[in-house]
Amino acid sequence: MAKSSSGGPYPYLYLDGIYLKRSWGGEVRSIAILVAVGVDAEGFREIVGICEGAKEDQESWRNFLRHLKQRGLSGVKLVISDKCLGLVEILGEFFPEATWQRCMVHFYRNVFCDVPYSKVKEAAGMLKAIHAQEDRPEALLKAESVAVKLESMRLSKAASTVRAGVAETLSYYDFPREHWLRIRTNNMLERVMREIRRRTRVVGCFPDGHSALMLAAARLRHIAGTKWSTCRYLNMKRLQEQRKEQEPEQASLAG
Repeated sequence: MAKSSSGGPYPYLYLDGIYLKRSWGGEVRSIAILVAVGVDAEGFREIVGICEGAKEDQESWRNFLRHLKQRGLSGVKLVISDKCLGLVEILGEFFPEATWQRCMVHFYRNVFCDVPYSKVKEAAGMLKAIHAQEDRPEALLKAESVAVKLESMRLSKAASTVRAGVAETLSYYDFPREHWLRIRTNNMLERVMREIRRRTRVVGCFPDGHSALMLAAARLRHIAGTKWSTCRYLNMKRLQEQRKEQEPEQASLAG
């Protein structure tokens, strides 16, 4: 495993994984590279960690998150990721006070799996309207109307996908409005992963998982050394203000 930071509070944590190829006993097999990026209390992005996993399964994510916690990862309020196999089920073990935001772009892609190509553009406009609402209740109402519309288009599977998963994409409403655009998707980390894939594609098939991990980590160190990590990504003062505003309400509920 590799880690670029010394730990600390990261209110926002982005998680994702990609598959690379390695040779194994004369066969080509896949390995998973898991990556974590955090936004710290000052609003700057940091590469929090990277590791090799046998695959994107529950045990690989558990080992990765345990390692990050042991190295000092703390203060996580929101975890942003796709609905990765095994990840969502164990988040509560490591971040009991955090909520999970399912990447809305990945959610759209899941819905599109049950939509004919000729109707994808129309369906995309309908889905975007859900996340254009002013608050969570309005978004949920819009989601139901979208599901009804999809059913009228004879897209019942897509409607079921919307009803079953839309609530998972609305956690960002509990955070400052100024942050919504950047915390409701995993796009920021996906761009980092594309850069890893671009560099590793030149190699093709790695001789072992360690060499794949080292090249991916080297690329992350390069990214971390650019203005990517020196430009403020979010103004975290608004989150601090929101938390202070919520303290009296939480105290009254506790009393």
